Amino acid sequence: MSSADDQTLKSNSVNNNNHVFEKVNKTKMTLENYYTNLITQHEERETRIKQLERSMEREGLTDEQKCEKRQMHALKETEFLRLKRAKLGVIDFEPLKVIGRGAFGEVRLVQKRDTGHVYAMKILRKADMLEKDQIAHVRAERDVLVEADHLWVVKMFYSFQDSTSLYLIMEFLPGGDMMTMLMKKDTMTEEQTQFYIAETVLAINSIHQLGFIHRDIKPDNLLLDARGHIKLSDFGLCTGLKKSHRTEFYKDLKQAKSSDFVSSPMDSKKQSWRSRRRALAYSTVGTPDYIAPEVFLQTGYTNSCDWWSLGVIMFEMLIGYPPFCSESPQETYRKVMNWKQTLVFPTEVPISNEARSLVQSFCCERERRIGGNNNIKEIKEHPFFAGVDWDHIRDRPAVIPVNVKSIDDTSNFDEFPDVDLKWPSQSESSDDPSKCDWVFFNYTYKRFEGLTQRARLPLNFKS
Repeated sequence: MSSADDQTLKSNSVNNNNHVFEKVNKTKMTLENYYTNLITQHEERETRIKQLERSMEREGLTDEQKCEKRQMHALKETEFLRLKRAKLGVIDFEPLKVIGRGAFGEVRLVQKRDTGHVYAMKILRKADMLEKDQIAHVRAERDVLVEADHLWVVKMFYSFQDSTSLYLIMEFLPGGDMMTMLMKKDTMTEEQTQFYIAETVLAINSIHQLGFIHRDIKPDNLLLDARGHIKLSDFGLCTGLKKSHRTEFYKDLKQAKSSDFVSSPMDSKKQSWRSRRRALAYSTVGTPDYIAPEVFLQTGYTNSCDWWSLGVIMFEMLIGYPPFCSESPQETYRKVMNWKQTLVFPTEVPISNEARSLVQSFCCERERRIGGNNNIKEIKEHPFFAGVDWDHIRDRPAVIPVNVKSIDDTSNFDEFPDVDLKWPSQSESSDDPSKCDWVFFNYTYKRFEGLTQRARLPLNFKS
């Protein structure tokens, strides 16, 4: 046998081994997800039954009333099983308007055709996810939104996919985001800052209680509901519960280039920052201004890195720009890493000792950072939060009311007039690993709450 033939045999052997290896991993992934889903669905059903029983006991219902409620609940469970088996696709939604655009896709305001309910649909291009090594981040965001059924976190109702894209169907929050609010205002008062920072403390803590670290706390990801209250969003960099949330999990199975997470940055400094802020929000690199130094170092960090980010946001609210903003990403990185010298409060903008103390308690060494070891009580008891009614803060009016005229009001969002709203004709929803990249297998999700509602709203959106 010639050396050329020998090389060919070796090459074919390697290819066959790789093919077998990939098939084994696909099968492993399929089985793992299948049985995990069965267990999870059973646990969720049992939890809903227990919640029903507890609520009936609290209400003091008669046996006849309890029986009637159990029958109604059983019908809902049956309908939910039917709807979980039904495929969901973009054709089930009426596209109304694009309200956001990012590096890997866009966010649209949509209306579900059968119920008339209005949602925000986040669309992520699969090709970009694979090319930019974002698979783990996409999986983490979907899983966090499933787990975090909480009033401080944007609620996800559905997720599905087709041959080209991934879709997250979430509640639409018409108040916009904190980045837009900060760009409209010069600075915030300490009363306003206290309100928003306190609400964000509770939002971040709700994520930490689930075992997640957000890692991307910034004004862009603090959304405002119709009453002006905070909800946390964008969990693409979140990490915590599962091995599938770590990029390394996919390294041996999909060869993709690692993407670098880099970015850019008295009146002149504010204007320079604001002039580039919107572009940074839409770019592939984002902004590193809010990232804790230990995250940059990648030598180990805890959920206290989210409290550092909150300290940076608080500084921006009070001063008008973040403490480490610069003309280049390299300079921003240098300032963050040398925070002991660069975290400086300008004398032109006087703030209270309590406010300064809290910022310094957030932006400090990880070992002595306030809120470490899930010590939320330590944060709540800081003098800056004196007078905050933590248990009822979401019940009170927001310190800055948002102007929302209707459920589909998009006046608090940017305009994207050049976008074609038509759905691609080839779109076909699928959670079949033979029809889509196996790494996105088991992406489909449907939330129990709201699926049985049929209160129809008119398709009366006006752009």
